Amino acid sequence: MSENASAYSDADVSTLERPRAFDTILYGGLAVGILDGLFALIYYGLILGARPMRIFQSVASGLLGKASYEGGMPTFLLGVLLHFVVATCIAAVYYAVSLKLPVLIRHAVLCGLIYGMIAYLGMNYVVIPLSAAKSGTFSLPVFLTGLIGHALLVGLPIALLTRRSAEANKRD
Repeated sequence: MSENASAYSDADVSTLERPRAFDTILYGGLAVGILDGLFALIYYGLILGARPMRIFQSVASGLLGKASYEGGMPTFLLGVLLHFVVATCIAAVYYAVSLKLPVLIRHAVLCGLIYGMIAYLGMNYVVIPLSAAKSGTFSLPVFLTGLIGHALLVGLPIALLTRRSAEANKRD
């Protein structure tokens, strides 16, 4: 394993600076928004057969309920916007917690994978049920695919960007 891929020692973490809020939150939100959006389009669209417009209208249904599916392009665009807002909020939470728990920077890969799964569970079992969106029926293959997808495409990129930001701040 390369030295860059290995975990930091306890001594190394004390020399890491705080990650930069702008880098971590903005770039994390953009990266996750793009990666998770592509995941949704490929998995739900190409593999499960959902129409791309409907995928993002389902995001907008969190605010609008069933009416989002009748709103055409405006509710599709609202769904894309909300998708990126949520992605940015997920990045902001990781950033904020990393300020108090430097282990999230020191062990970015493991912590990022776990965080992605926590984010998926939180969205599906807290946020969506509290929203105006209708929850779908449980499917183990969809659940496992989403859980793994969020670990790799949500949590991991945020954690790695957070660590990179802390390293860059140290160099400056």
